[in-house]
Amino acid sequence: MSGIDDKSDRILRELKCDGRISNLELAERVGLSPSACLRRVQELERVGVIRGYRVVLDPVKLGIGFTAYITVGLSDHSKASQEAFERAISRAPEVVECHNITGATEYLLRVECADLPSYKRFHTDNLGALPQVNAITSYVVMGSPKDERA
Repeated sequence: MSGIDDKSDRILRELKCDGRISNLELAERVGLSPSACLRRVQELERVGVIRGYRVVLDPVKLGIGFTAYITVGLSDHSKASQEAFERAISRAPEVVECHNITGATEYLLRVECADLPSYKRFHTDNLGALPQVNAITSYVVMGSPKDERA
């Protein structure tokens, strides 16, 4: 697939809003026949534009009442240090996103915990105990007026 035309773009926008939409409803919304719509969706999946489908969970109902973004600076900028940090973070269930970034620090994490005491335990016992970590700055989420992650 060399480019995304208007119809495929409309399909992607609809699927982004509702990944469980039926092919019939999707076809109606984008103005295609069901068979043409299905072929386009399958092609978008085949070429990797659509990488998967996800469920959106309610964090409050799961007991998650605390979210923070954390910047992490490493004491050593070697590949081995980065790989060790990334392995450790991949095992931490509190970390739901980890991004290697540019700027004054090396990583940006999104951390979700039950509450402030559980975050403090993670911060002190997990993140703060990693030998590669030199600096930690926490940004507590007070609200999310826009969040389009799915």
